[in-house]
Amino acid sequence: MHKRLSFIALVLLVIGLPAPVAGADVALGTRSLLGGLVEMLVPTSFQPMPEDLLRLKYPMERRPTLVLANETGSVSVALNHTRDPVPLARLSEFHRALEGSFRRLYPSAVWFRSELTALNGRQFILLELRTPALDSEIRNLMLATSVDERMLLIAVNMTKELESQWLGPAHRMVQSVTVKK
Repeated sequence: MHKRLSFIALVLLVIGLPAPVAGADVALGTRSLLGGLVEMLVPTSFQPMPEDLLRLKYPMERRPTLVLANETGSVSVALNHTRDPVPLARLSEFHRALEGSFRRLYPSAVWFRSELTALNGRQFILLELRTPALDSEIRNLMLATSVDERMLLIAVNMTKELESQWLGPAHRMVQSVTVKK
């Protein structure tokens, strides 16, 4: 289980191009995602990440199901309803394992939060940390829960240089997540 968690964590944290985007539009709008499974606020300017950028930012074959991002990919939201079994009754155990995987993968990470929390009527794991990248650091806000006994992961990422502009909207995005099942 730890190998799988490490792989999932790595996939969700990899974000490539850290170039800052001046004047990024942070207007948020409600979007229905993953075939209506998730509803959340997303920047209205975000579009699905092009395939070539997906391959660059997520070099492993198991990419998230959906990645929405700004033009350069320096701010993104990734969603993945995996096949990995995670019963809701074991979410607390999965939280400990997921946090442990991140702490092993990124020993120099700066941690802001790691908790179980209720959002809009559903229990979620919430991890917030800053991890090293090639030429920047990445702020990661990550949610995980169980839907149909399978793991649903949602990650909002931004480069450290963009935190002052994007951290507020990222927190609003995370707080808005509603699972429709």
